[in-house]
This record gives sequence, structure tokens and C-alpha cells, in this order.
Amino acid sequence: MKTNFLKNINNPKDLKKLNLNELPQLAKELREFIIDIVATKEGHLGASLGVVELTIALHYVFDTPNDLLIWDVGHQAYGHKILTGRKDIFHTNRQLNGISGFPKRIESNYDAFGVGHSSTSISAALGMAIASNLKGDLNKHHIAVIGDASIASGMAFEGLNHAGVTNANLLVILNDNEMGIDPNVGALKEYLTRIKQDKTDCNSNIFTALNFAYSGPIDGHDVFAVITELNRLKTIKGPKFLHLITKKGKGLKQAEEDQITYHAPGRFDKISGERILENDKNTLPKFQDVFGLTLVELAKKNEKIIGITPAMPTGSSLKYMIAEFPNRAFDVGIAEQHAVTLAAGMATQGFIPFCAIYSTFLQRAYDQIIHDVALQKLPVIFCIDRAGLVGEDGATHHGVFDIAYLRLIPNLIIAAPMNYEELRNLLYTAQLGLDLPIAIRYPRGVLNLSEERKVKIEKWKTTFRKIAIGKSERLTFGKKIAILTTGTIGNTIIEICKEKNYSKIISHYNFTFIKPLDGKLLHSICANFDKIITIEEGTIIGGFGSSILEFIAENNYQNIYLKRLGIPDNFVEHGKVSELNKIVGLDITSIKKEINLFS
Repeated sequence: MKTNFLKNINNPKDLKKLNLNELPQLAKELREFIIDIVATKEGHLGASLGVVELTIALHYVFDTPNDLLIWDVGHQAYGHKILTGRKDIFHTNRQLNGISGFPKRIESNYDAFGVGHSSTSISAALGMAIASNLKGDLNKHHIAVIGDASIASGMAFEGLNHAGVTNANLLVILNDNEMGIDPNVGALKEYLTRIKQDKTDCNSNIFTALNFAYSGPIDGHDVFAVITELNRLKTIKGPKFLHLITKKGKGLKQAEEDQITYHAPGRFDKISGERILENDKNTLPKFQDVFGLTLVELAKKNEKIIGITPAMPTGSSLKYMIAEFPNRAFDVGIAEQHAVTLAAGMATQGFIPFCAIYSTFLQRAYDQIIHDVALQKLPVIFCIDRAGLVGEDGATHHGVFDIAYLRLIPNLIIAAPMNYEELRNLLYTAQLGLDLPIAIRYPRGVLNLSEERKVKIEKWKTTFRKIAIGKSERLTFGKKIAILTTGTIGNTIIEICKEKNYSKIISHYNFTFIKPLDGKLLHSICANFDKIITIEEGTIIGGFGSSILEFIAENNYQNIYLKRLGIPDNFVEHGKVSELNKIVGLDITSIKKEINLFS
């Protein structure tokens, strides 16, 4: 008779009612459930499939949520969510008003810590463990599950270093599958490989040297072995370290064989595992591909060009340069701070480093941007991918703060191309030689254009043109309102201006450079218009619109009405970008409404 254990499990108490010998069948059902939902709803697949047995074991052995369980990053937490009361709403995962794709404290008391960026779990769990000691709760367990890519990050080592001199009841579980989103890199990866190959040396390793009670490596897909070891570790006081070997994508052939693609494969056939690809003859390239391919094109002519990325060679498309020039392109692992200062060091020696980092991850290297790059006027080229709203990954991943947090830094040029041609020309201009660092921000994916303009822009590989730093341009010549845009949102205004009633009233200005501003052009605008709208795909507080407001005030322009459109002063949750644009008022209908009210 076919069983369906998962059907009757709504929380870990239900899970504990199963016999040990029934857990492998539950693991099979849980994998099938995840595959079934993600196949149509999309999301992060491979990481969660790889920790199914571990997830079951953790909730079977420990008293969650009283014992505190933290998943580093959270890509691998789908099984955790399903077993902790969210099975019936899991189909809403990453959708507007649905559950988050990452653990989130306000979503469930089983989510002990909100995550989305890597390498935070050990520090957070240690903080909780020390707090439990201070409260006299010496029996509570604190578990941090971290991958072998995340544990290579500096913050993870800071946590390990501190934990090793405490008596905290902390268990660090290393989920070792030799993969992040891309294959892992670095000396620690090679060290972990040696540990796995030479098990006789396991009692003397870096983790025991840091005063952790080390255990492993053991097969993370043997649910019986994992449960046995977790029960043993529960009896040991102080910091403990469990080394598990798993396979990312376990249970789906394609996900096991193509672990990069199936980290987040989009829609796929749940039976065959084959991806369902969109067939659009007018599909444009992604911004990251324009960056990656252009960089290769430039690097062929300029041997001083260097490419650097912290663990995102595929996502940022630096993979093209790594393949073409492996000695001049570097994946440094999940180490944003190191990536920035590495680039600074190279710049001091006359090289031209292109540092490709997602906007949301560049936040993790803020001091290095200020202290190591801008203060020393080192011409590092920051290529800031995923700028603006990114969609279903939600609040932890939206790149909406970079304009505001970069604009206040002296010596830093900030640019935002409206289209592919501008991006190529900015990259070309930057490698010709600058006296200052420059940040070039661009969004995820493709331009959202009308079919007419999409066809025109398909031939995006044009000859290069040097751009004058700080210069912006007027695109249309209406008479009532000046609309100032920066970045790809300018394409929305181009579409609006196709309508005669708008083209007559709108003068559209494309501000490629947010810093320095085109002062000459701004003086002309302020002298000729008393109504100005600024639009940006970033936070209103401190952003591009704020810089225009400051210019107006500092130059004592009176009787000018300024309306700033952008991301409001709150965290934006997850959903399709088109849905989120409606919420924040950056869709074409909302912008038209603002123009009508203003005119």
C-alpha cells in the first residue's frame, strides 16, 4: 500500500510520531513535494533537495522552535518550511503576498533568524547561545547550518574564532557539497577535500584547533547516521562541529548533473526534469551578459583589464572573462570585502580592475569602498549588477540603496546607463583611464521594451564611444514639465512620450551620471521649468531626487515644484518586478497619473 507520511505532517511534533524506519520514505515524499511545486512556481531548487535528510533529522532530534535552528543564506530551507506549518501555503513561495523564499522571523517562530545574505548563521547562533547562558537556560540548543561556500567568508571565521573561546551550547553543521551557486573556490575548499579523502586525519584539523568538538565527515543523505550523530552531539557541552557530505540537487537527475543551472532553474517538467524555456525570437540579452561579453571584448585590446567577482561568476557573467582570460579574472568566493580591497591593490599597480558585485552584496563591503578605494582615489570600476527591484528574492536582495549609500562618498563617480549601448560606452570609457573610482549600476535581466524598440535594439553591439564624465542629455522637448530620470526607468518615459498629449508637455532628461551631476544642464532646467519630476529605481531617501533637491536649494531656485518618484522609505517584499513596480508607483500607469496630477 502506498504511504503518504507527509500528508499528515504539519509540524515537528507530527514528524516525531514516525518510526525511524519510516523516515527514508518521508525524505522521498518531501523531495517530490519540493520538485512538484518549484517546477511550476520556480525558486531555489538544488540546495533544498540536498538537505532533505538533514532537515528531517534536525526536527526529529531537536525540540524546535524551543531549540533555535538557523539556516545560513536560506536557499536550502524549503524542506524546513514545509515541515514547520507552511506545507499548505508553500505554493505561494516567493509570490506577491505569499511566503518568503528565505527564513523570516515574522513568518514563523520556527525561523529563528532572518537570512538572505551568506555567512551570518554562526554569529547569530552564537549570540543566541550566549544569551541563553546569561538567562540561565543551559539546556537550549543552538544550531547553525552553513554551506562550504558560506563558511569560507570572513564573517563565518569571525564567528568560529569567537565561539571557540566560549562555553556556548552551539552546534555548527557544515553542509559540504562543494557548491555555492557556482563551484566553490579557494584553499579552504581544497582543505575540506583533503579531510574527506584522508579520514585518518580528521581528529586534527582547523576546527579542532579552534576548540570545536569535531565530528565527521559523514554521509548527509544517511538519515539514520545523521540522527545518531545529532543525538550524540546533544550530550556534549560547548561548541561542536558536524561535517556532513551531501549532493546538491539530490533526487533529480538534471539537478545533480547541472548544479549551477538547477540552483534556480526556472520552470521545468517535474517528471523529466527538463527546463521549460521561453521561445521569443526578439529576446534581448541580459544586462549582465552585455557587461560580461563587453568586458571580454575590451580585455582583448587592453591587457591591463582585470575581472573580479565574489562568488558570482555565472550570475554576473564574469564567467566569459574567466573562460577567455583565466589569469586575469578571479572568483574570490563569498568575500565582498576582500574583492574590493583586492581590486584596490591591483589599481595601485596600474591595472584596471572591474569589480562585479550585486548591489545588495556591495553593502557588505562599504568600509572598503570608502577607506580602501575612494579615500585613496584608486580607479576601481564597480559594476553593480541587480540594481533596483529584483523581484521574487525580496527585501534581502533588492538593490535599491546603492545610489543613496554611494552618493555621499567623496571621489566616487556614479553612473546608471539607460540601455545596453550606454552600458558598453561607460565600460569602454572607464577602461581608457580615470583619476577616480566609478560605480556603474544596471538592473537584472533584459530591458522591458515595446516590440518596436526591442527589434531596433537587438543589434546592441555597436562601436564604442567615449562618454564625457558628468554630462547628461535632453531627449524630448515638451514645454510644461521637466522629467529627470537615471537608469533604465528612462525607457518608461520614452514610451510615455510616444503619446502626443504627453510629448507636448514633457521635456525628458536622461541623467546618465548621478555624481557628478551635470550642473550646466540643471541650471538650464531650473531656469526654464517650475515643475520637475525625478524618477529613479532606488530609495527616495538620499537618492538621485535628493541630489536634485539639494541643487535647487543650494542655488536658491525659488518657486520650483519638485516631485520625487522612487522606492519609498520601507523595505519592499517579494513578487514579480511588474507587481512591485505597481506597489511603489514606478509602473507606467502610476507615472502617468503623477504627470497628470502635476501638470
